[in-house]
Amino acid sequence: MKKRMVLMLAALICVNTLVACGTTKSGTTSDKQTVSAEKATGGKSQKMSAEATKPEASGDTTTVKIWHDGNEAIMQTITDEVNARLAGDNIRVQFEKKTDMPSQLKLYGTDVANGPDMYFYAHDVLGSFVAMDLLAPLSDVTDVDKLLADELPMTVKAGQLKDVQYLLPVYFETLLFIYNKELWEGTVPSTTDEMYKYMETHTDVDKGIYAVVNQHTNAYNVSPFINGFGGYVINEDAKPGFTDLNTIKAVEYNKKFGVLQADGDYNTVTTLFNEKKAAAIIGGPWLTSGIEEAGINYGVVSLSDIKLPNGKGMAPFSGVQGVGVLKAALEKKKDAIAKVLTAMSTPELGVALANKAGCAPANSKSYDNADVKANEMITAIQRTASTAQPMPNIPEMSVMWGPAESFLVAVNKNGEDVTKAAEQAQKAAEQAIKDMQ
Repeated sequence: MKKRMVLMLAALICVNTLVACGTTKSGTTSDKQTVSAEKATGGKSQKMSAEATKPEASGDTTTVKIWHDGNEAIMQTITDEVNARLAGDNIRVQFEKKTDMPSQLKLYGTDVANGPDMYFYAHDVLGSFVAMDLLAPLSDVTDVDKLLADELPMTVKAGQLKDVQYLLPVYFETLLFIYNKELWEGTVPSTTDEMYKYMETHTDVDKGIYAVVNQHTNAYNVSPFINGFGGYVINEDAKPGFTDLNTIKAVEYNKKFGVLQADGDYNTVTTLFNEKKAAAIIGGPWLTSGIEEAGINYGVVSLSDIKLPNGKGMAPFSGVQGVGVLKAALEKKKDAIAKVLTAMSTPELGVALANKAGCAPANSKSYDNADVKANEMITAIQRTASTAQPMPNIPEMSVMWGPAESFLVAVNKNGEDVTKAAEQAQKAAEQAIKDMQ
């Protein structure tokens, strides 16, 4: 078990966590948050801040410590809103940024004096935290049904493991169809077949001019096709799905799109779009900062609104940011933590995140706000929640990215047979899971 946990944590460091907010129409921008091999600390020890070692309670005020590894401006928005709401209860939240938080929680998650009371992070590492026996089910803290009553169902699912709710969703992101209004001719496509026909007539690969670009060797970016066809990368039982017939159909169908796209890496496709050499890009709200800096007048369409041949909307992966509770904190701070959870579940917090940081709220009632309704990007993300699927949150997902990329490279760049490439990817994925044991 110990060996397995070390390997899982190492893998987590290498996985990109694609949850960051974008740009509001008023121009407020947050940075893209990634956890990658290039930026990870490699598990280096981090000195606890002086703030972290202060007494948990000052006078009659209870301080709830929350660790995060995200954007400071977003966390400040949450801090301001939550503390304003809890002022009358003599409770305050204190966010502390911890680089490489999976490793930090492994070290301090059971340390009442030096560890956090709660954490704020992406949902896809939930399975690893549960495996470390660090988290309390939210039902141990408060009335879960009441707490989650207004949350979008997809975001609720993201915070579950084996039907147990461990995470309160706060905001989320998905892939979108983003297009240059000056370059795109006519109406945007309502089906993928229409998209492909447009690509055929508006793409000149030899001249480096493209209609639509996408990271077609990245499973996250091909997920709208795979999930939409009913395929999967890995299921809840930790079974890889590369040889699933629906996965094969999806990748086979997507193959022709790849022929009319660029190489497919992140830098290439974003540069093409920002330099106005591509009329549209499949990407997330984290792209909008660069798009606006390039002076592009862009529009946004939900992928859910673009139908596949089976009549279903495209179904991208979604990344959800939320808050969980450390078991060790419940003995002394259960009541305070329950009130913090309630404060974080309000539509008002969602409105603040949308309007100040360009984040799509998990709370469905936040979208009743007039300013939120007027935000094209955020409402498109909201609509996509109807078909989007949370990235699998089991530990085994962390070792799926490599086999998936090899699979898609073989098909979309090397022209290999889809079925044979799928079989190779399946074997590699199954072996990677065995190596975690």
